Amino acid sequence: MRLIADLHIHSRYSRACSQDMEVTTLAKWARIKGVNLLGTGDFTHPLYFADLKNKLEATDGGLLRLKGQSEGPYFIPTVEVNNIYHQGGRLRKIHML
Repeated sequence: MRLIADLHIHSRYSRACSQDMEVTTLAKWARIKGVNLLGTGDFTHPLYFADLKNKLEATDGGLLRLKGQSEGPYFIPTVEVNNIYHQGGRLRKIHML
């Protein structure tokens, strides 16, 4: 299987993101665009985590997919960590997935 992934996703619980940024809508657009693996983004947010548990189920391969769907797109829980520090008199920011 050819893997096309987008792992840098933010949910509706992230600042300045659309309220449509939830897994059902993400799955719809992933199918249209040919993306077969998505990060959930922001999975540590309590409300979003509850939504993910309600809408996704585990596959035999360890990935997640929408409940009741026999195929993908598939999901993997992701979150972005922003590391902020000073080095050489300058502010540095590194975003890690």
